[in-house]
Amino acid sequence: MRRATSCGSALALCTITILLSLSYSSSETVHRSQFPSSFLFGTATSYYQVEGAYLAGHKSLSNWDIFTHIPGGRYGEVNSAGIDYYNNLIDALLLAGIKPFVTLNHYDIPQELEDRYGSWLSSEIQQDFGYFADVCFEAFGDRVQYWTTFNEPNVFVYDGYLSGTYPPARCSQPFGNCSAGDSALEPYIATHNVVLSHATAAEIYRNKYQEKQRGMIGIVISAHWYEPYSETPVDRLARERAMAFQFAWFVDPLVYGDYPPEMRQVLGSRLPIFSAEARRKLETKLDFIGINHYTTQYVKDCMFSPCPNSLSYGEACVYLTGEKDGVYIGNQTALDDFFVVPRGMEAMVTYVKERYNNTPMFITENGYAQATGPESVVLHDTSRIAYLESYLAALSKVMRTGADVRGYFTWSLLDNFEWLHGYLVRFGLYYVDFTTLQRTPKMSVKWYKNFLSGEETQKPSM
Repeated sequence: MRRATSCGSALALCTITILLSLSYSSSETVHRSQFPSSFLFGTATSYYQVEGAYLAGHKSLSNWDIFTHIPGGRYGEVNSAGIDYYNNLIDALLLAGIKPFVTLNHYDIPQELEDRYGSWLSSEIQQDFGYFADVCFEAFGDRVQYWTTFNEPNVFVYDGYLSGTYPPARCSQPFGNCSAGDSALEPYIATHNVVLSHATAAEIYRNKYQEKQRGMIGIVISAHWYEPYSETPVDRLARERAMAFQFAWFVDPLVYGDYPPEMRQVLGSRLPIFSAEARRKLETKLDFIGINHYTTQYVKDCMFSPCPNSLSYGEACVYLTGEKDGVYIGNQTALDDFFVVPRGMEAMVTYVKERYNNTPMFITENGYAQATGPESVVLHDTSRIAYLESYLAALSKVMRTGADVRGYFTWSLLDNFEWLHGYLVRFGLYYVDFTTLQRTPKMSVKWYKNFLSGEETQKPSM
């Protein structure tokens, strides 16, 4: 079994990208008029996290169904009940004046593909994903103008094939203790197939549908911002590596036709090479980049410096922390590694703007992790209101520098199933009683409604 490369044996890049320090004043307020009239605002959900009914409507089992339930059921062809369900949903949204922004893959896939050929570890999945995308473009594309192929593939690849905490739970030591897997090789194979699956779907859309349907297609990446733990050159380089191993890993191939040089420097031949045919597919590029941004952390070098845990972010050889000299980088939330740092929104958007030639961007997720508790307490979500206001103010500020950001969606419309956290963390604008499924608007609903209508919003009492 292949083992992870020692951090000390890798080489560092000779150049450092310097980003300007971006300041933010918590006293700033935000108003709808600060954004263009064409700017899209909304909320985000994912079917697996809110819809339930995992065996209803002739739906086949997904890998997350197997991961969270005892298996049962059967697989089939294109599910007409599923097509009908989403046709009805899209029509209802349009009738309400809401533009659907559709994601083809949000973590889970049919378990059948895992059983048949190992899902993302096989190039066969590229053709299957293209077929699936084609079905969706044909069925829904006359009413859908915005498509994303994948939501946070950097998360499901990292957690599924490096740390082993997500399905298919594959990993190897020292990254995790799974029954099967190779953390030093499989994440990069899976990523290669995800990137080429995106390219396959994008090519189908461009060749068959885009001219008539006049839509856009992109990809969505989880995007924490990282600040150097110190101003030393090695910590600045660590920030560059962390951003490459997190974000550029998936976006660089779709913009420049290859993996980030920061990764090639560390991983060498373990990163796959794109064939001539693959590079041709990658020329379809992206219409937009989706950014899921929640938080900022400090990053410390572990390649040339001693670290508490040199495997904190895979093979980037960095240590991530929200604390320095006994002080947190921002207010804590219900998730240990999520902090309130609005300046990170400015920095993250600036990074994407500068690295990818100001490709159009959407903030496809941004939200506040709230601890579960008594309904009366959860409904009084003043911390969420303060979070949304501060991050929107930061977004407005960076847009004034010329960043081509075209929309913002808060996560999430409803309290939902938060993957490994289950129902213990609440991101919703609407409170959900998970016993009765009754939905109740939180204070943040009124705030967001007032903001979107252009009314003055009052700062909440804490």
